[in-house]
Amino acid sequence: MKHNHYESVVIINAALDDEQVNSTITKIEDHLLSKESKIAEIEKWGRKRLAYPIQKSKSGYYALFRFEAETSVIKDLERLFRLDENIIRYLTIVLDANDLENIQNLKEKEEAKASEEAVVEEVVVEETKKVEVEKPSEKVEESNETEE
Repeated sequence: MKHNHYESVVIINAALDDEQVNSTITKIEDHLLSKESKIAEIEKWGRKRLAYPIQKSKSGYYALFRFEAETSVIKDLERLFRLDENIIRYLTIVLDANDLENIQNLKEKEEAKASEEAVVEEVVVEETKKVEVEKPSEKVEESNETEE
């Protein structure tokens, strides 16, 4: 069978507690692994406000799954999404080579930015260590002298 790269975004009912949300995400992950899919990444975006109410909900918990699977797996996966009452909306797309390249470039930019921010933070810490702060004990001595 032919394997493709896919991306699924799932909106889970935000009224659920964190444990229930995580169990829903784990159920999706287990389903994909049981169908011999290769999960590349799972991003938990968290609770976000919806653009419009869905099933009387104004917010939802977003989760993104990037994976490689056979084409027949998608039908079973979307059936799971439809039957799970905790999932209020989903979208699965096929990623082509250009999409995968763009995702890789974006990850590299994010890693470079994170390392750059770490270097800047290190410099700030070093500079603050160099600054000499007036010692509190000197202030106490001065106040004692004025009292006499």
